[in-house]
Amino acid sequence: MALDFSKHFTAYEQLVAEVDLIFRRIAESHPEEVRCGKGCADCCYAMFDLSLVEALYLNHHFNQTFEGQARSDILERADQADRMAYRLKRSAYKKREEEGRPSEEIMEELGKARIRCPLLGESDLCIMYETRPITCRVYGLPLAIGGQARTCGRSGFTTGRPYPTVNIERIQDRLMEISQALAADLHTRHSRIWDMLIPPSMALMTSFDEEYLGVIQENPAASPGGSPCSACSQDASSCGKDSSSCQGCDPDTQTITIGRVDDASPGEGERG
Repeated sequence: MALDFSKHFTAYEQLVAEVDLIFRRIAESHPEEVRCGKGCADCCYAMFDLSLVEALYLNHHFNQTFEGQARSDILERADQADRMAYRLKRSAYKKREEEGRPSEEIMEELGKARIRCPLLGESDLCIMYETRPITCRVYGLPLAIGGQARTCGRSGFTTGRPYPTVNIERIQDRLMEISQALAADLHTRHSRIWDMLIPPSMALMTSFDEEYLGVIQENPAASPGGSPCSACSQDASSCGKDSSSCQGCDPDTQTITIGRVDDASPGEGERG
């Protein structure tokens, strides 16, 4: 039986549209700083993971788009990329556990690692550009991660100056909310499957069938209550946190100075 993720794919596409709007808004207000363009593939060598809904979405469109030798070539590149990523992550684990190096230092090294995306074509153009993940869509903008702003080294954003900055953690929260709702509809035996992170290469190679997803054939009776809150995992209708934690937040922008830590809580600051 084919699994139907269309409802959740629609929710994901709505989030993508919001993110694309933010990109256009910042690109229009800072044309000299945002230097993303056709043939620039710097982001296509970055290491990152996908939420469950992103992995399923990418896998779905990959399977619909490619067949034959073209598909085999991409899967071969995906396998090579996944092996490289595994070695880098294993090395990072040893540095932390055996050498006791700080996690921040290790993450900084991983951020500089370069692995060519299996979806990057010979002409340095993405062969699945229209369905590329959200990380790819915001790479050239300043991103707020843990209160600190980071941006592409090829951009024109200058250290020490304030810019509208994408709160990537808020977007990730939205992705987790969609993944939670998707997992709830699956009636899976894997209670935390919504929380899994999947490299793009693995998302292409994986067969996300009922066995992999742990689908329970006889669906249990639906329990009362609403969807779980991403912040506290309780029923959102009875959550004791503030309403933004339970109802989710729109991906937003804030002004952060490149190169310094912002003490403001996520979402605060001048809107871009």
